[in-house]
Amino acid sequence: MKRFAPAALAFAAALTAAPLAADGIADMSDAERATFRAEIRDYLLENPEVLLEAIAVLEERQAQAETVQDQAMVLANAEAIFESEFDWEGGNPDGDIVLVEFMDYRCGYCRRAQPDVERLISSDGNIRYIVKEFPILGDESVMASRFAISTHQNIGDDAYELVHVALMQMRGDVTEDSLRRLAEGLDLDADVILAGMNAPEVDQVIAANHALAGVLQISGTPTFVMNDQLLRGYLPYEGMAALAAEIRSQTN
Repeated sequence: MKRFAPAALAFAAALTAAPLAADGIADMSDAERATFRAEIRDYLLENPEVLLEAIAVLEERQAQAETVQDQAMVLANAEAIFESEFDWEGGNPDGDIVLVEFMDYRCGYCRRAQPDVERLISSDGNIRYIVKEFPILGDESVMASRFAISTHQNIGDDAYELVHVALMQMRGDVTEDSLRRLAEGLDLDADVILAGMNAPEVDQVIAANHALAGVLQISGTPTFVMNDQLLRGYLPYEGMAALAAEIRSQTN
């Protein structure tokens, strides 16, 4: 309830102070108008739930408007979101649902989402999954993403998938030594991966994803795109599965 308080005050102030334009009311005298406003104020004080109901309606309308705006942004940038040649893809390449994740390896909520995403993809079987490397949490985030992208570019898709999961589960600082140990533990060529981390092609991937995130007004991780829906923040497995079912029901 507390989150409504500032909005409720503003709403009440607008009701009691704004000029009234209904038929007949505009022609009231100052005294009549003051009386009318006082009656409104007394009613709202006696029935504060009316304010909460009005604010709830306003918030719902704002959420709907934001959804429409997000859908328009996704549609306008569909090629960059869904068809980039830089990104790793998993799941079903012919899936009727496409799930795109903007993620950061040092993001706690990204780590929390990772098993939920894996569960969704494996249990559903008809989802194409795309990872957007979007390091925003400092130097270690950038270093981890560079390592993952270099793995993808120099060793391949299967190696990237192993590294992606390992980096999500990694604890401790991200350093050259810890990344080398991670690669060796996965039986990957650490020298090749480390040597490719600062290549211009790696810069290109990170720059492209940051530019796309800016256009989509994405400032945090994880952020998901599921078909035309933009999901800002962590969404548990049950929520993602429900949204996938809703999208399918609307397209069938």
